Order: sequence, then structure tokens, then C-alpha cells
Amino acid sequence: MEAIAPYIQRLALWALPVLVAVVFHEVAHGYVAYRLGDQTAARLGRLTLNPFAHIDLFGTILLPLMLLLSGAPFLFGYAKPVPVDFLALRNPRRDMVLVALAGPGTNLLLAGLSALLLRGLLLAPTPDSEFLATNMVVLARMAQYSVLMNVVLAVFNLLPLPPLDGGRVATGLLPRSPALALARLEPYGMLIILVLMMSGVLNDLLRPVTSLLLRVLL
Repeated sequence: MEAIAPYIQRLALWALPVLVAVVFHEVAHGYVAYRLGDQTAARLGRLTLNPFAHIDLFGTILLPLMLLLSGAPFLFGYAKPVPVDFLALRNPRRDMVLVALAGPGTNLLLAGLSALLLRGLLLAPTPDSEFLATNMVVLARMAQYSVLMNVVLAVFNLLPLPPLDGGRVATGLLPRSPALALARLEPYGMLIILVLMMSGVLNDLLRPVTSLLLRVLL
């Protein structure tokens, strides 16, 4: 039991930041799509912060657990994608870009708010109560993890490869021919991401931007 106690403690500290990051990311997509004319997410009950409406068995539960047990320096996850009917948007090509940017943009906003919370907690005087002091430490660690999780999620999703958000942004901004060529990669997108991840290339791509953002925020 003592051997697994550190894993349980670490999972408890990561659980809320991961859940908030992935749920807000997906709700942001659905909400912006709703405001731009597509009611698909609202009709399917996905415009809610209730995590049970968004939990993906692998992405929200098994993947973070696998990373935790493997000793990864941070946890990562994702929720069920919010369905968007791009043809229902008032200006499909432009609005697709706005819907795609809503998720990573929300994660960067959450990262900024978490960094402000962390800074406030670190500058606050230590309470005399041991209970309050302990809870301040726990909250500060969760805020730190929230900054890390949201930055990684935002940067990862902005990679210009479908089905990631960055791929949809690139498809909406590129001229027609290269946009169509990029869109044809979508069925193979996750396989390409897996190969990049296993080869270490993905980490090399993400590290410079995530490190810069984390230095600015923390």
C-alpha cells in the first residue's frame, strides 16, 4: 500500500487540472460553433461543464493513468470531441478557424488564470493553521499542474495536422489546393502523431514553445 501511495497522491493532484482543461477545451469549441450558427453540440447536450458528458475512456482516464504509472513528468489527456457541423456555420471557411482556435485559446486563458492563482498563493503569508497551510500547498501544486497541462494541451492542439485544431486552422487559411491536400491527411493524422511521439520528434517540436510559455507564465 505504501508503494502506491505516491501514485495516488500525484493522481489526486493532477485529476482536477486535467479534467478542467479537457472539458473547457471541448465546451469552448461547441460554444463558439453555437454562436456561429451550428447547434449540433447544444442539441446533443455537449454544451455543459458536466464532465460525464465529455469523458473519453481512453483519453480522459486510461491515458493519464498510463503516463502516471510510467513516471512521466506530466500527465496529458483529452475528452470526447464536441461534434461540429462546419456546413451549418454561417461562414464555414472562416468560422471553422474560429471554432478550432477556441479550444487552445481557452487552454491558454486557463493557464494564465492558474499562473495568477499560483503567484497569489506563493506571495500570501503562511497561515497559522496547519490545516489551511496544507491546503494552500495543495492548491498551489494543482495550480502549477494546471498551468503545465493547459500549456501542453494548447501547443499540442495547434500543430498544423488534422484532426488537431491547428490542422483545421491551416485548412481554413491555406489556398484551396494545399488546404485540400492537408485535409486528405486527416484519416492518417493520429497515426502520424503516434509515430512522431514514439520517435521523440513530437517532443522536440513541442518543447521550444511550451518552455517559452511556461517561462513567461511561471
